[in-house]
Amino acid sequence: MFKEIDGVRIHYEASGDSGSRILLLHGWGCSIQLMKPVADRITGNHRFMIIDFPGHGESGRPPEPWGVPEYSECVIRLLRETGFYPCHIIAHSFGARVAAWIASTQPEMVERIILTGAAGIRPKQTEAARKRSAQYQKLKRINAFAGKIPFLHGVSLRLEEKLRRKYGSRDYNSLDAEMRKTFVRIVSQDLTDLYGSFRSSTLLLWGDQDTETPLWMGREMEKMIPDSALIILEGGTHFAYLEQADRFCAIASEFLKED
Repeated sequence: MFKEIDGVRIHYEASGDSGSRILLLHGWGCSIQLMKPVADRITGNHRFMIIDFPGHGESGRPPEPWGVPEYSECVIRLLRETGFYPCHIIAHSFGARVAAWIASTQPEMVERIILTGAAGIRPKQTEAARKRSAQYQKLKRINAFAGKIPFLHGVSLRLEEKLRRKYGSRDYNSLDAEMRKTFVRIVSQDLTDLYGSFRSSTLLLWGDQDTETPLWMGREMEKMIPDSALIILEGGTHFAYLEQADRFCAIASEFLKED
C-alpha cells in the first residue's frame, strides 16, 4: 500500500484484522523485508504495520535533507491518517531513533516498546578516531583550496571522491550526494535527552557482538529509560533479531501479551 505524506510517497504493509497494533521500524539502508520475519513469528492476536522509510525500499525520497524529527513526523502523520495508534513499536537501529522521538513527543500514541541494536547515543570517540577525523578535515581543507584554482579543479574533484571513499563509512559511501546530507543530519544528532521522558514500558534486546551499536549503548539506555529492561542475545551481532529470530520473537511475544 502507498500513502502520500507531505509530498512523499510512503510504502507500507498492513496485516491482521484485530488485536493490538504493532508498528515495525527497520534500520538505515534496510527495508520492510528485514522486518517481515518478526511479524511472521510474533504470536498472539495483533495487527501489524511495516513501513519503508523515505529513501528506502519502495518509498519516495525526502524532498530535502531530513533529520530524525522529519522522519518521525512523517511516521506520526501516517499513523494518524490510517488510525493505527496507539500501538506497540518494535524498532531496529535507525528505526529506534524514530521510535524514541515518537515515544518522547507523542507518548499517547505509544504502548510498549521493543528496541534492538538501537541507535541514538553518540558513540564514544577514540583517540585513533579523533586523529583520523582531524586528518580528513585537514586534507579536505587543502583540497577545497586547490579546487579554487582553475587548472586544478578536475584534480580536486577526483581527490574529493577518493577522500570520501577512504574516510567515509560504508553507509555514507553507499548513498548519493543528497541522501548523504540526510545521513549526516541523522548520525550527528544525539538523542540521549529523550530517553528519560519515556512513559512506555521498554524492552531492550541486544547482541553482545554488536559492533555498530555496541552493548554499552544498550546498558546506558537501560539506565536512562524509567521502565526498561535489557536482555542480551549472546553471540548476536547488530542483526541479532534476525540471527536469533525465534528467540527474539518468543521474548517479544511474551512482553507484548495483553495483561
